[in-house]
Amino acid sequence: MAPVLRRAGRAHHGVPGGARTPRGPGPQESHGVLDLDTVLGSPTAGTAIYCCGPGALLDAVEQRCAAWPAGSLHLERFRPRDGALDGGNTAFEVELDASGITLTVGAGQTLAEAIEDAGVDLPTSCREGTCGTCETYVLEGEPDHRDSYLTAEEQASGEVIMPCCSRSRSARLVLDL
Repeated sequence: MAPVLRRAGRAHHGVPGGARTPRGPGPQESHGVLDLDTVLGSPTAGTAIYCCGPGALLDAVEQRCAAWPAGSLHLERFRPRDGALDGGNTAFEVELDASGITLTVGAGQTLAEAIEDAGVDLPTSCREGTCGTCETYVLEGEPDHRDSYLTAEEQASGEVIMPCCSRSRSARLVLDL
């Protein structure tokens, strides 16, 4: 990842192969717990933090970066956060604006399943809200975000949704599909 960040002109401290950790962090058993204060340093304008790994590490990095500017932290989870997929599963209507199709998403059906059953192409991969492959623009309605991919700010904006796991808080949702 360090070469990609270098080409993009972004800071890459703490990335294995990056400027400050040429070897990368070793296993916790032989080197102890990762010192996030040292690895992450202080927030600076234009710095982005990219992190993937076990849930406990991601939770610790997320907590450590809570005061950083919005959008600085980018996490990749390998499974949804605990409770992320919980919530009510009432039926709702979805309009696929570009396709001119309106359909009902059943209580036991994902939004992605309903879209695919209608014959509309929707790229997916994880099907649990961790990868971002199915990100879709919301034109109207209020998404019920159940993904672990979008930041809190992105979820609050209501501009996009992950149809593989998320639903609608409103009775009707209009998507740019």
